[in-house]
Amino acid sequence: NIFTQQPSYFSDLDETLPTVLQVFNNILTKCGLQCEGASAEPQKLEEKVTVTAGNMPLQELKDIVLYLCDTCTTLWAFLDVFPVACQTFQKHDFCYRLASFYDLAIPELESAIKKRHYEDNSVFADLWRRISHSRKKMIEAFHILINQVCLQPILE
Repeated sequence: NIFTQQPSYFSDLDETLPTVLQVFNNILTKCGLQCEGASAEPQKLEEKVTVTAGNMPLQELKDIVLYLCDTCTTLWAFLDVFPVACQTFQKHDFCYRLASFYDLAIPELESAIKKRHYEDNSVFADLWRRISHSRKKMIEAFHILINQVCLQPILE
C-alpha cells in the first residue's frame, strides 16, 4: 500500500486527524449539541435562537445526514483496508471522541428524522436509511479500532 511506499504519509495522517475530528464537532454544533464554550469562534450576542436537529430546515437536516453518511463510510472504508492506521487514530483519542459523538448525535438525529412531517415519504425513507447506515459504519469503525488497538496487542 501507499503507506509502505511512503512512510511520511503517517505524519500526514497524524496532521489530518484533527480535521476529521472537526467534522464531528461541526455536526454537533449545527445540531445545537456543542457544549457552551466548546467553540473557539466568538458568539454573536444576538445568536440566542438555538437551532437543533428537530427544528432546523429540512434541507439542512438532509445535508447533515448526507455529510455524516459520507464521512462514516469513508472512515470505515479507510480503516477496513488499512487497519494499521488505527494506532495513529488512537493517538488522537479517536475511540473516545467517536463514542461521545455517537452518544450525542445519533439519538438526536434519529429523533429529528422520526418526528418531522414529510410531504414525500421517500425523503423520510432515504434519511432513515442513511442515518442507519451511518450508525452501522460508526460501530464497524469502532470495532476495527478496538480490535487493532486493544485486542490484537493482547493476542500477539
